[in-house]
Amino acid sequence: MKKQIVVIGLGRFGFSIASNLVALGQEVLAVDQSEHLVKQAAAVVTHAIQADATEIDTLRSLGVQNFDVGIVAIGEDVQANILAALLLKELGIPYVIAKARDELQAKVLEKIGVDRVVFPELEMGRRVAYSVLSNNYLDYIDLAKDYRLGELKPPPSFHGKTLRQLNLRSRRGVTVLLLKRAGEGEIIVSPDGDSPILPGDTMVVLGKDEVLSRWDEF
Repeated sequence: MKKQIVVIGLGRFGFSIASNLVALGQEVLAVDQSEHLVKQAAAVVTHAIQADATEIDTLRSLGVQNFDVGIVAIGEDVQANILAALLLKELGIPYVIAKARDELQAKVLEKIGVDRVVFPELEMGRRVAYSVLSNNYLDYIDLAKDYRLGELKPPPSFHGKTLRQLNLRSRRGVTVLLLKRAGEGEIIVSPDGDSPILPGDTMVVLGKDEVLSRWDEF
């Protein structure tokens, strides 16, 4: 289903979000005060406007109140970030996402009703840290507190064994949601206990952060 999404702030994070959303078939209005950044985005997004997103009348004139999702990606100016997020909520946008630099800013954003707060620098730092610690860690998504969804390469100790033999759910509290076979690209959703783990496979698993962080020790 196509959604109308406004992205405010066209730094590296905001531009990346906007361009990826367009690639996924969504309609994106990109807003920034920088003429240079707006020109850069204009070649990619549905519409790009040079405007001050901390002025509610400006946002109204852009029809932002009719959008499905608002994303505030202003980085350096914390005040502008918070004010833009507040205005999007006041305009009645159903779902607002805002970037935060630290926990204090995140608490303020949550207090004003932002639906989701993201920490792009922190998340990238974690991804790099995990990739340094483990060659088998491909990607992850934080879920509820202390839980994450991880995309990982099985350690050598898994090779040739079935999921029943590994017994990851009982032993480690880890649920295997998906297997991707090496080479063939076959996807096995909710693999059964007789599914063997082969060298080069990719596993998508759900488990506690403290457990998955020791994946190479399994």
